[in-house]
Amino acid sequence: MQVATLDPFHGYKNAIDDRLEDATAVLDAFHVVKLGTDAVDRCRRRIQQEIHGHRGRRNDPLYGIRNTLRAGAENLTDRQWERLHAAFTADERHLAVWLAWSCAQQLRSAYRHERTAEGRKIAEKVIDSFPTCPVPEIARLGRTLKQWREAFLAYFDTGRASNGGTEAVNGLIELHRRIARGFRNRENYRLRMLLIAGGLTSPHLK
Repeated sequence: MQVATLDPFHGYKNAIDDRLEDATAVLDAFHVVKLGTDAVDRCRRRIQQEIHGHRGRRNDPLYGIRNTLRAGAENLTDRQWERLHAAFTADERHLAVWLAWSCAQQLRSAYRHERTAEGRKIAEKVIDSFPTCPVPEIARLGRTLKQWREAFLAYFDTGRASNGGTEAVNGLIELHRRIARGFRNRENYRLRMLLIAGGLTSPHLK
C-alpha cells in the first residue's frame, strides 16, 4: 500500500490525487491535534473579549490557563487541574472554553488509544458530534474533519502513518539554514543538511 501523509490543505490533496492517484491520503496526526488546540485558543480569546472587552491580562482567569489548555490531560499535575477548575468555575461563560478543551482532548485521545480500532471509533464519534457542538470554534473544526473524513480515518487503517520524520528533518533544516548561508555551493549545503539530520553517507566524509 502506498501512503501519503499531508496537512489538511486541499492543495496538497490535489497534488496527491494528480501524481499519486493510487496512494492513500492520511491526515497527519500532529496537524489534526494542532487544529483542536487552535480551536480551544480561539474560543478562549473570544470569550475573554466578550466578557472583558480586551485581550487577556495577567490576572484574567482564562489568560492564566492559556498554556495549560495546550497540554494533554494525562500530563497535567494536580496543581494544573486545580487551576483549570478554578478558571472554568470563575464565570459560567467560561464553560464554553471547558467544552472546547474537552472536545480537543477527545480528539487527542483517538490518536493516543493503544488499539487503533478503538481509536477509530473515537474519531468517528468526533466527526459525528463536533459539527453540532454549541461552541462555534469546535463546530467549525468538526465540519473540517467531516470534509476530510476519509483521510482522517485512514490514519487508523495504515499503521498510524505519519510524516513526523519528514517534519523533524525539515525543522532541523529550517533551524540550521541561517548557519549554512555561507555555503554557495549546493553540494556543500546538501552535505551540511545531511550532517545535522544524521543521514550523512557521503564517501568524501567517511
